[in-house]
Amino acid sequence: MQFLDQHVFITGGSSGIGLALARQVAGVGAHVSIVARDPAKLAVAHAAIREAQSGDAEIVTVPADVSVEDEILQALKTAEAVHGPVDILITSAGVARPGYFEEVPVSVFKHTMAVNYFGTLYPLKAVVPAMRQRGSGAVVLISSGAGLYGFFGYTPYAPSKFALRGLAEALRAELKPTGIGVTIVYPPDTDTPQLVEESLTKPVETKALTAGGGLWTADDVARVTLKAVQRGRFAVTPGFQITALAWLHSILAPMLNWSFDRTARQARAEKDKDSAKP
Repeated sequence: MQFLDQHVFITGGSSGIGLALARQVAGVGAHVSIVARDPAKLAVAHAAIREAQSGDAEIVTVPADVSVEDEILQALKTAEAVHGPVDILITSAGVARPGYFEEVPVSVFKHTMAVNYFGTLYPLKAVVPAMRQRGSGAVVLISSGAGLYGFFGYTPYAPSKFALRGLAEALRAELKPTGIGVTIVYPPDTDTPQLVEESLTKPVETKALTAGGGLWTADDVARVTLKAVQRGRFAVTPGFQITALAWLHSILAPMLNWSFDRTARQARAEKDKDSAKP
């Protein structure tokens, strides 16, 4: 799958990985449409994409909440009125609110699933039938390393990203004979505004577990993702750790549980020690 003159529709395209993807496909001649909730952020993203763009195709920006089906369907209609049918759908919109299970309200679990899972499902349901009819297209689901392993502190987030894995695997099987490519991406910790937001509520145990995992840039994640789409690859696992987790999860799980539990205990002990200081 190439990107020149293709209509690439990206949810969560105003920042982070979504914006990096939009800038890179615009740079190779794609016709780009992005969706996000904040009109001000969309305006800034529009300028950034325009700066990276090769050619002068209109950049469509549409404010919409992906968790509301009518809004994302209207956004698709708006984009397709300009660029025609979506050739490549990238679902990058997502939210994460880490915390201790007992302290996180049920409303956060519902909202996380609404954005991360249903916010992916709605546009997929809208564009896949037309792709099937044309016998071409690609869909790219942005999951997370937390879609491969349920990390401490991510009880609202990990299930939504695991759900994307199941959706992508089942969808790949159904769409294999149709000419539609399916790709799912499991980014590690990535330097994005969302990661900054997550840090505000991360338990100390979660911070300790993720401290040694390294930090990717959004541009690097976007780069490996687009290479995978071009090559028709299904799973994208940036970095050695995520690749090992994807390939060896069942074998590694007992050792990971032991190691992560120990790190969490140590972090908790440090927290308790600090709390006990006068």
